[in-house]
This record gives sequence, C-alpha cells and structure tokens, in this order.
Amino acid sequence: MFKFFYIKFLVLILLFGFASNSYSLLPKSFAPVVEKTAEGVVNISTTKTVSGNRSGNEMFNFFFGDQNRSVPNQGAAPREFKTSALGSGFLIDKMGYIVTNNHVIDGADEIIVKTTTQKEFKAVVIGADPLTDLALLKIELNGEMIEPLVLGDINQAKIGDWVIAIGNPLGLGGTVTAGIISAKGRVIGDGPYDNFIQTDASINPGNSGGPLLNTDGEVIGVNTAIIQSAQGLGFAIPVDMLIKILPKLRQGKVSRGWLGVTLQELDEDIAKSLDKNDSNGVLVADVMIDHPADRYGIKAGDIIVGIDGLPVTNARELTKLIGDTSPDDTITVRVFRNGKVGNIDVKLGERPTSNQEIVTNKVPTGNLAVRDMSSQERERYGINEGVVVTSIREGSSAFKSGLRSGDIIVWFNKRSINKKSDFDTFYKNIKKDNVIGLKIISQNGGVRFIAFNKE
Repeated sequence: MFKFFYIKFLVLILLFGFASNSYSLLPKSFAPVVEKTAEGVVNISTTKTVSGNRSGNEMFNFFFGDQNRSVPNQGAAPREFKTSALGSGFLIDKMGYIVTNNHVIDGADEIIVKTTTQKEFKAVVIGADPLTDLALLKIELNGEMIEPLVLGDINQAKIGDWVIAIGNPLGLGGTVTAGIISAKGRVIGDGPYDNFIQTDASINPGNSGGPLLNTDGEVIGVNTAIIQSAQGLGFAIPVDMLIKILPKLRQGKVSRGWLGVTLQELDEDIAKSLDKNDSNGVLVADVMIDHPADRYGIKAGDIIVGIDGLPVTNARELTKLIGDTSPDDTITVRVFRNGKVGNIDVKLGERPTSNQEIVTNKVPTGNLAVRDMSSQERERYGINEGVVVTSIREGSSAFKSGLRSGDIIVWFNKRSINKKSDFDTFYKNIKKDNVIGLKIISQNGGVRFIAFNKE
C-alpha cells in the first residue's frame, strides 16, 4: 500500500513539474518589449485629392479609415475633394528613415508622421514598391532622439512563437496586441511575391505598415493585410523581404529582372505529353516576342527546371528567383526540351511593375470538333497556324482539362497544327488512354498548355 502511494506521489510531482515548466514558457508580461520598441513606431496620416463621387471610394475608406465625413449630394457632378487615411510605420535608423506599406502612402499629396511624443513631421517618399507593398519614407528629426527598431531574422521565428503588433488601428495610436505566428509562407493572392506571415495578433485598418515584433523586440514582419470577414487572420510581410529590397528603396527605385515568359504549373499529364518522367519544373506556356527569353532561345513548351544551379519546383518560386536579380544580370536557365536538359544563358531585362508574369493553370479533354481559322482570326491573334474548337462534350476529359469552344489549338503533342485535317489526322492516330498535349490560345489571347488522356 505504501509503495502504491509512493508511486502516485512521484507521478503527481512529475506532472506538477511538467505543468510548471509549460507555464514558465508563457511570458509574464509583454511590457518590456513595448517599453523597448514603442517609441520607434510612428503614426502616419495622409491626405489625397480624389476626383469623382465620394460614394465610389468605400474600399479606400474601409482600409484607411477615412476621416472626412462630408458626403456630396448624390447625383452631383464629379468634383475634387480631400480624403484622409491612417496607417503606421517604424524607424529603422537615426537618420529618420521610416518603413511602411506602399498602400498607406500611395498617391498621397501630404504625409504627416507623428511620434509617441506627439511631435509631427512632414515625410517624403524615398522609394516605393507596389509588388511587395513596401515603402520607405524620410523625416528630418531635427535633433529628436528616437531609438530605431532592430530588424530581426524571420528564419529564426517558428510557428507558435509569440509576436507583438504595435500600430495605429482606427487612429488609436500606440495600440499593442499580441498573439502567435500561425503560419509562414502564406499565399493569399495579393501578388507575385506573396509570402506572408500569418498571425492571430489583432490587426485592424490603421495597423498597416507597423511592425510585427518577436519577444526580443526585433522586427520580423511588416503588418499589411487582414481578412475582414474572419477573426484571428492577420498577415505581415516577412522582414527578409524588406531587408532584400531596402537598398533599392533607398536608391528610390525597385527594379527587378525580367525574363518575358508566361508560366504554367506542370502536372503529370502535361509532363508526360512532353516526354518528361516527372512533374518537377515550370512550363513555359508562352514567350513574349523580343523579350529576353525570346532573344536567347527559350521556347514555348520548354520546362524550366533550374536557375543558376538552384532547382525550380513551381512558378512562384521561379518568379521570385528572377525578381531577386537585377536588370542586365545574366542568369543560367536550365531547360528540359525534347527529352534533353540543357543550359541557356539569358541577359535579363527590367520587369514592368504592372505585369504579373505568372499563370498557374492546371487544366484538363474529350470528344471535340475543330474548324480552320479564318484570315480575320489569324490577323486578330497574329498567328499563321491553329484550328478553332467548335464543340466539346461537357464532362469529357478535354473539357475537364479546361478546353472550351472558341479556344485555338496551335500545337498538338509538340507538332504545329495548320489546318483541320492536320488535327483530325493527329487525333485519330492517338490510341485510347494515351496522353494528348495541346497548346491553346484562349479567346482573350491568353496562352496555356493542357493535357488529357484520349477517351
């Protein structure tokens, strides 16, 4: 009996010790972090001249907390009026450089920065990058001593780590919220460089541009987005992305390398149609005429498997690798073509800021009919080959792959299609269940590859 109670007593001690250790991992307070960093966080207010009817700016008002409540009469002629917006930012050095979001200051006529001491400064934009939604401002501190924040290392941060957000939500400056890192590397469809930290620390309109801090008070992210219909879903740009483009922001312009291709994710069926045994790599769906890829010999139907010795597994990864380079850099593109792998050296151009470069179609096929293209259609699309899909059975494998009436087929299993008789012959000679790979031009001019098994 004594032995039984002794063992039970030991178990209770062990459980108590485990619980004590678990609770010891929880911070008693975030106050030390706040005291260390709060003065480096600033409130940003902007004014912008808008032309038109005010009722058309609900999205602007929603995200930026419009403070001007005077609404013009409905039905009145469009006119210019001032609208205000709120955001956050943080100092990164003692020279007065401030990081914020591009969308906070985009198009602003005036930018006012307010510190925790309630002093106000006019800010100028040094550099801005819409693709990453980052911007660099500068103020003249005029002797004001403000301790800047330290940029940390996102690679050291783990899912489940505590984080703190400081900012100006809804105009309530100096607001502190805390939570954990919910996920890393999130893609939310915001642009080609999506790579967000997800957190459940409360982030609201006005937090944009403020820092996401670790428990050492280091910046690991720039708060940038929320999902209004959800709770506990905030997103921050990882600090490594900021560190990478900061030198370019200081120079006033963020320029990126440009290959000039339309990319498509590679699946097993499309890979098989191109004689590749696996789906590693990214398919070149189209090559822009007289852009770097075209000038150096990359072709539609090529599969890019590496850049400068680094393997490439998806379109987003490839776009990031190219974007991390500079215009006029020469890179080595490793390409799979016709069953062989080779290297192509390409001198890059400069990426247009409005071009997304990525197309991620996973499209599937079936019983179909085609016709020859008219001369007007060939002139419209600028091509001398191809046939038009006139009908396709709904539910067929081709249909499931994304083929639709009106699509133009220009390529059939690596062979050009010039007329209907060519297509009919090729299609007839494919055995049942064998893979058919097509290059397609959609009615909107978009180019993609599809693959499906013949039924």
